[in-house]
Order: sequence, then C-alpha cells, then structure tokens
Amino acid sequence: MSERSPEDILKGPYGPGPRAAERIFDTARELFYREGIRAVGVDEIVTKAGVTKPSLYRSYKSKDELVAAVLREVEAGFWDRYEAAEALYPDDPKAQMVAYFQGLADRSDGDDYRGCNLSNAVVEYPDRQHAGRQVSQAHKQQLRERLHAKAAEMGASDPKAMGDAMMLLIEGIFTSSQMFDGDDKPAKAAVGAVKALIAAYCPA
Repeated sequence: MSERSPEDILKGPYGPGPRAAERIFDTARELFYREGIRAVGVDEIVTKAGVTKPSLYRSYKSKDELVAAVLREVEAGFWDRYEAAEALYPDDPKAQMVAYFQGLADRSDGDDYRGCNLSNAVVEYPDRQHAGRQVSQAHKQQLRERLHAKAAEMGASDPKAMGDAMMLLIEGIFTSSQMFDGDDKPAKAAVGAVKALIAAYCPA
C-alpha cells in the first residue's frame, strides 16, 4: 500500500502545479531577462504563463510592481553568489574577490548570458522614479559601498578608488559579455584584472 495519502494521490504523481502567481512571476523573470523588460508586455506574460490578465493584477497592481518584484529576487540571487565567495575563504578578502570574479567570469561565458538584469533595468528606465530603476539603483549603491569596504579589508592604499575599479570591472563584464560571442570574451581577463588591482592597491 502506498504511503501517500488519498489527497496526494488525487493530485497526481508530482503534486499540484504552481499557482498562477508563481507562474506569472517565473514567466516574467525569464522573459524580462531574455527579451528585455520594456519589450515584454502584460499580454505576452499571461499568455505564456497560461493565466488570465485578472490573475496578474490580483497579484501585482501593475507591470511596474511585477518588474520590481522580479528585480528584488535577482538582487537576492546576486548577494547569495557574492556571499558564497566570501564563505569559501573566511578572513581572506583577497581570495574572496578572486573567487567571486572567477564565478562571474564562468557564468558570463554562457551563450544565453545577458548580463545583470539590474544593470539592464537601469539602462532601460532612465526615469529614476520608476520602481524597477529604484530597486536597481539602490542595489548598485549598496554594491559600491560593499566593494569599498572589501577593499579596506584588503588593506588597500585607497579603498574608494580600488572599490570603484572593481565596480567598473563587474559592470564591464555584465556589458561586454553581451557583445562578444564564442570562446574569446573579454570576461576571461576578469580574474587576472582583479589580481592586478589587488597587487596595485595592496602591495605586500
């Protein structure tokens, strides 16, 4: 006799499917990244999610609110990766940054890589009052501050300048990886570049 309850059996072998709100969110996240936020309309989202337009507006007051929700999840994923690199090398900020840039360079090598959704959103929405732009702007400011702090942990002679240099390197990877195809992307130089920054700003 199966240990599954009658209720679970009736739901099918894989349990219930995702709720409409989850399908809307997952579909929007995929479309925004692949096609660009402004290029994707509400009609396309609900059609591909297999839900109705009222279902979307029950979960999100507007497309802008959906955009902000997706970008907040993107931001959480960014910090998960950043902090994973820190966890690999406790008390060694130099190795942490090398590990982070190695992971970023590896991820950016994929054919479907379209950079950072947060960076893309800033470009797509010049209006600083847009909800998505505000999420992205706040994230980038926080990243800049954390890179300044990381440079200080390394003992940099000028933590602000070094942090800003790392910020420019990160954003350059996000952008250049969308411009070049094949196995010779500029991002392959990222690890060497951050090591050179460390050597320049943190002499032994």
